[in-house]
Amino acid sequence: MDGKKYLGIYISKNAATVVCLDSQGRERNISGCFSVCLDQDQQQQDPQELVRLIAEACAEKIPMYRDCEAAVALDCAMFMQHHVRSEFKDPSQVAATVRFDTEEALSTDISDVAIAFRINSSNQTGSELTVFTAQREILSDILVSLQSHAIDPITIEPDVNCLSRFVLQDVPLPEDSPCLLGMLSARSCYFICVAQSQESPAVRTFLIAPRQNRTELMAREVPVTAAIVGVGQTINCLKVFDSTGSVNHQQLAERLGIETSDIDLARAAGEDTLAECEDPVGFAIAYGAALACSEKAQSINFRNDFMPYQGKKMRLQKTLKFLSISLCTFILAVGLYFQLQLLQKNRYRRQLRAKFEKQYSVVMPGSRKPPASIKKAVSKLKSESRRIQVGRGLSTGTGKESISSKLILVLTAINDCAAKTNLNIDSVTITDRNIRVAGDTAGLGNKNTLRFFQAIKDVGLVISQEKVDTKANRDNFRVTITSGK
Repeated sequence: MDGKKYLGIYISKNAATVVCLDSQGRERNISGCFSVCLDQDQQQQDPQELVRLIAEACAEKIPMYRDCEAAVALDCAMFMQHHVRSEFKDPSQVAATVRFDTEEALSTDISDVAIAFRINSSNQTGSELTVFTAQREILSDILVSLQSHAIDPITIEPDVNCLSRFVLQDVPLPEDSPCLLGMLSARSCYFICVAQSQESPAVRTFLIAPRQNRTELMAREVPVTAAIVGVGQTINCLKVFDSTGSVNHQQLAERLGIETSDIDLARAAGEDTLAECEDPVGFAIAYGAALACSEKAQSINFRNDFMPYQGKKMRLQKTLKFLSISLCTFILAVGLYFQLQLLQKNRYRRQLRAKFEKQYSVVMPGSRKPPASIKKAVSKLKSESRRIQVGRGLSTGTGKESISSKLILVLTAINDCAAKTNLNIDSVTITDRNIRVAGDTAGLGNKNTLRFFQAIKDVGLVISQEKVDTKANRDNFRVTITSGK
């Protein structure tokens, strides 16, 4: 399974360090790293030349850099750090008011700067913030230059925040007491204080002169930093890394009176890896910037305030939104089409219904309107049609002989035996299925009535029901006649 690649870029005014992390699950490997630097005659130019060097080196050493998620660490020479008090403790409220609090604390107009902040501590009365401010023009030049080479960083953070992220992951730290780490690059000094009482490390950074005595600098700034971060505990552990190797650890420990040790940055990063970079501290910062992409780490992001990230994630969201809108439009169009077809059919159905009602009232006497169900109306029409056909002798209703044929046979039988049996017919009732005959014959012990019955049978009809009684020397009968087999 292929892992994801993350690009960390540490940018200063005249140099840059790039680290590419190949992440597979929880494992991270460095798939490329390098440093680039402007020539002496190029150092007064805008960042476009430096970014061009970054892009060229990426194309050579990290061919897939365009597909990487990128993050930028901004050198401390390009931003300022401030301590600001907020009256709120909720992060959303702090974010909404931090610009006003910063402007009040600095007593100057900050309309042309971008702000990033972190909450150091909170209580019922408010929050203590570390606020970083950078000129918007600087951020704009860097972003536009990177984007012109297909690099759109998700975050732009202060370098000290990226360095603290690297330290927490790769540098061994004591677990039971606060520890202060001091890391010196060629141009900058970084202090990171790690304590259990703090949710995140307290940080401090400032520029240093190239020829400054670094042991004296550390001896002077460590107590100041310990007082500024205010962890509420005594700091008895100091870890130091100096990229120039000029800090005297023994002398520093004697002057400060606390345990002082070296940070084995080569062991944390790898000897071969550091050999590719100009400054080990710059490598650690770029590495920490890349971790901002690979981890859900706390980010102090200038892009949240200025030129918010509009990279491939945002483009993907916009694409999905466009597809969703297109799909909804298509579904609505299809639904409207079928709705129009249904309306057309319903209109045609109503026209047929109106025509049907007129014709129904003509052929079905006594019925003003047909039933609501067409099936019932058709069933009634069939019954009426069958009744009319039977009444006209066109059909028996059962698929056999017509009633008129049966009536002719009945009359034939009556004529054949009328004189012999002294037959009188009182009534003949005709239905669509049978013929009922009522009458009487001369009383001879039902012999004449039986002759009449036999005459009916002789013509091929069947007497399905019969009733005979004798009254006044006459045999009265009632029979139901149907078709024979």
